[in-house]
Amino acid sequence: MRSLRWRCCVTLLAAFLCVACISVNFLPSLPSWAAWLPSPIHLGLDLRGGIHLTLGADVDQAVSQSLSLLGQDIRSSANDAGIRTRLLRHADGRTLEFVPLKHEGIEPLSNLLRDRFGQMAVGSVISSGSGEKLLVSFRPEWEKQLRERIMDQTVRTLRGRIDAFGVAEPDIRLQGDDQIQIQLPGVTDTARALQLIGRTAQLTFHRVRHDAAPGAVMPPGTAWYPLATGTLSRRASAEDFSGGLVLDRAPLLSGQDIVDARPAFDERNQPCVSLQFSARGAEQFERITGELIHQQFAIVLDGVVQSAPVIQQKISGGKASITGSFTTEEAQDLAVVLRSGSLPAKVSVLEERTVGPSLGADSIRAGLVAGAVGSLGVMLVMQLTYGLSGLLANFMLVFTISLLFAGLGLFGATLTLPGIAGVVLTIGMSVDANVLIFERIREEIGRGLSTPRAIDAGFKEAQSSILDSNLTTLLTAAVLYQFGTGPVRGFAVTLALGILASMFTAIFVSRLLFDIWIRKNNAARCGLSPHIAGAAR
Repeated sequence: MRSLRWRCCVTLLAAFLCVACISVNFLPSLPSWAAWLPSPIHLGLDLRGGIHLTLGADVDQAVSQSLSLLGQDIRSSANDAGIRTRLLRHADGRTLEFVPLKHEGIEPLSNLLRDRFGQMAVGSVISSGSGEKLLVSFRPEWEKQLRERIMDQTVRTLRGRIDAFGVAEPDIRLQGDDQIQIQLPGVTDTARALQLIGRTAQLTFHRVRHDAAPGAVMPPGTAWYPLATGTLSRRASAEDFSGGLVLDRAPLLSGQDIVDARPAFDERNQPCVSLQFSARGAEQFERITGELIHQQFAIVLDGVVQSAPVIQQKISGGKASITGSFTTEEAQDLAVVLRSGSLPAKVSVLEERTVGPSLGADSIRAGLVAGAVGSLGVMLVMQLTYGLSGLLANFMLVFTISLLFAGLGLFGATLTLPGIAGVVLTIGMSVDANVLIFERIREEIGRGLSTPRAIDAGFKEAQSSILDSNLTTLLTAAVLYQFGTGPVRGFAVTLALGILASMFTAIFVSRLLFDIWIRKNNAARCGLSPHIAGAAR
């Protein structure tokens, strides 16, 4: 009797949680006392509609920029150590060239690199007309780790932007070495989402070069950058350089040291973005502005000069602003992408697919029809084959599917079209355990055992086969979830939850109902009831 009580309590508790988790999908709003209930089941991209993107990341360019910024740190450390040197970047973008202003500076510079910059590989010394050059590059193992960190940071940055954009349950994952797959269910403003996600928002600060004339050969290490509309320059107008400025290619500072970015208004009451640097960034910004007093300093966003002011004095405090011809919405979006972090690698859209809500509604309707037809077919066969036991199996089928949907809501899983296929598959698999048990009971009754003993033997003998088959399928679902993409993962989640629910109902709940039936009916009067396990013929 004690065994029946605790099993009844467990079953009733599972039924209560099942009803509570499913009911939230039909309530317009939850009362305050029901805050513990999970959120409604989230629909995937193929059911709700939205956009699917495959982005490609330019990791090589990001590594090259990291090398340039590290070269500035090396030059600064060398100057602090009394080793004055010029920094050049090799044409391949993967090698730095340091030219000491004194011949005896080669060896001290090499020692400095080995002592303070262990991630750098010190190469050979090359003699040229301008003096000796020391070649420096990333160590291979360090570059490999850097590439992995760049992709990881890109994914986290994109996730932060999407969360700030307000997309519920986005699916963002790496695909290969340099691609990212993004699914945004329920997105209606596709153009703005693409602009927010795909915008690199690489903020860099460069020295403006005035020793280059329009149409002339530009000095080594410089490049022409276009001016944004409305950009003002106090040293050179946009017309002087055909709408652009010549800057040092290597940035003096990057936006990686930005800790906060907020939309604001400048002195002309025009929208702008206010920046706050980290302690390291503030120190570098103060040093750079101190070196560039009375010189022009360009703020470049995604390769376009946003503003090019002349530094009048050293700027301390780590604050700056980006001005330009922004609208209020553009300033807000730019603040979002800068605050969540600039993408360490430039991304481009390799594939874009849009799923309309109507197509998703058709998929849901087709899934419901498939589930209803499958359920009715299974229920009919079980009822005709096993009589009263078949009615019990049909009740367990309804309980299993209810537990499956309750689990989707409880664990915050997303229901996709392949997930619906997993639900339909669960309908057939859930009665499979009942068939094994009922056939085993039928065999034991045919051998002459009483109904109570036949039921006990049937559950014991069939349990090992049920566990083996379901655990094997669970292992398959785990592999699909680990190595599959979004739709495959949706199928794996529903399949795993369906297997666990069917094992619980078939082994635990079914046995409980059989034991209650036996207790309610005197074992001596049970006989060989065909309503329990079917005819023994």
